Amino acid sequence: MRPEVKIDRRQQNRVQGVLPVRVRGKDTSGALFEELAHTLDLTPTGVRLGAIRHKLNALDTLVVLFRQRRVEFSVVWTRLLDGRGEYQVGLEMVAQEHGNDPWGLGVARCETQAVSTASAVSGAA
Repeated sequence: MRPEVKIDRRQQNRVQGVLPVRVRGKDTSGALFEELAHTLDLTPTGVRLGAIRHKLNALDTLVVLFRQRRVEFSVVWTRLLDGRGEYQVGLEMVAQEHGNDPWGLGVARCETQAVSTASAVSGAA
């Protein structure tokens, strides 16, 4: 029996963060919806959301509103949580209005510092 090898396709580090957001889009039936949800993980170009109560298709477009920021995302994946009627979704940024930090929290700066620290540690070894 061969051991399973997991390939990490992630290109950016994630920062855990729970932020309240408003999500707008169309579900799999084509119905428009708007609901409150929350972030679970953040990157400069993506997010994992929880508390989504609508079934979504990969490649659907959603608008996520946080504070005064409006960011357009594409659905990359969805996962139904057992028995809750709630989905987690992975999103990738399509377009935004606020430069390269859609969350206004310095997520890009945190990632750069983490990469710099990792490089310094590996270079010192």
